[in-house]
Amino acid sequence: MSRRRHISRISIASAAARLMAQDGIENIALAKRKAARQFGATETHALPDDAEVEAELRLYLTLYQGDTHQNRLRHLREAALEAMDWLRPFRPYLTGAALDGTASGFSAIDLMLFADSGKDVEIFLLDHKIDFTAEKPRHRQAEALLRLSLPKADVNLHIFPAHLERQRFHRRDGRERERLPPEKLRRLLEE
Repeated sequence: MSRRRHISRISIASAAARLMAQDGIENIALAKRKAARQFGATETHALPDDAEVEAELRLYLTLYQGDTHQNRLRHLREAALEAMDWLRPFRPYLTGAALDGTASGFSAIDLMLFADSGKDVEIFLLDHKIDFTAEKPRHRQAEALLRLSLPKADVNLHIFPAHLERQRFHRRDGRERERLPPEKLRRLLEE
């Protein structure tokens, strides 16, 4: 790889991370395309991979938001644990930005739930008088995506069939998606 191409990849990854942190863009692919346009690169030329953008995003948040970022992560993780406690019948796992450390001020909590039916979760929320909106799931195996606005944070519930709980899930770029059950999240918060 030439030095010029390497600098382009780093520059684009850094610009994409800045867009995600400052403008609230959640979609890495969209952030990369916008950043590439800022540098006059074609959409496929010299684009960094998702892991490079996430690394730059963590660096940006650490450098420019330091303690605020650490406090935000702790707040989101504590709010996630509260939600996971009352969603326990659906075997919740924390995933996404609150887990991997890339949460910006715009980030919601992402929880994976495993239920016999997405309708079971909807009925549970309605019974507990919790408002939600249903959206098209982003993952092909998900049955539903429900968005909640809770007092402490926004939460995305990604609902999968119960039989997929032991399956490994992967990101768009092939890396395995990390997920944490409530017990491990509780231990992480105690550290």
